[in-house]
Amino acid sequence: MEYSKSIERLRNIMDELREQCPWDKKQTIQTLRPQTLEEVYELTDAITDNDWIGLKEELGDVLLHIVFYSRIGAEQERFTLDDVIEGVCNKLVARHPHIYSNVKVDDDEQVKQNWERIKMKEGKKSVLSGVPKSLPAIIKALRLQDKTKQVGFEWDDVAQVKEKVDEEIQELYSAVATGEQNKIEDEFGDVLFALVNYARYLDIDPENALERTNKKFIKRFSYIEAKAREAGKDLQHMTLEEMDELWNQAKESE
Repeated sequence: MEYSKSIERLRNIMDELREQCPWDKKQTIQTLRPQTLEEVYELTDAITDNDWIGLKEELGDVLLHIVFYSRIGAEQERFTLDDVIEGVCNKLVARHPHIYSNVKVDDDEQVKQNWERIKMKEGKKSVLSGVPKSLPAIIKALRLQDKTKQVGFEWDDVAQVKEKVDEEIQELYSAVATGEQNKIEDEFGDVLFALVNYARYLDIDPENALERTNKKFIKRFSYIEAKAREAGKDLQHMTLEEMDELWNQAKESE
């Protein structure tokens, strides 16, 4: 196969499906949206699992959606796939003056700072304006913190961040003692926000870290279920101590 022609082949297939397939003909940008979200999450699963075969497949699915939206955009006389590609090319060149102009940078942090300054010059009204409203909360917290860091709203060192985590946890405990649910929820959110910040200072992706723990929990609990079935037991009639023993076995087997 001549891979240099693959994108054109995909575009032609999309045109044929849009014109001939009953399902593809019905789709709109609104009906595609939930499927696009699903594809992106499947892509993130492959990344978390370090699944390179799955990663290649899921990237293809995401690319298909980009081509699909572009086809609909062309039908509406809004934009074409070429417009999409040219737009991102222009953006990359404009926001990397250290590569395509005479700006000097010392490290990746200066690159990100320049990026935010350029976005503001392009008409952004706030450094936070580029953070999508519909992002999952943990990812949104990470992006908000990373954005404000670029303008100097940042702790000096990780020890201060740890102190903030400890402070927020104590405030949560105090709120729990009051029994006021709204206050408890507010303080719990503050703890999560502080922990996301701590993760950032530790160079950890908090969303990925939590997902790894989710997967670990699923694996260990599935072990408990399997061992219970082998013993002819019903989980609902097992004690917590019995299940905890199986949990420890699952940990030891990893």
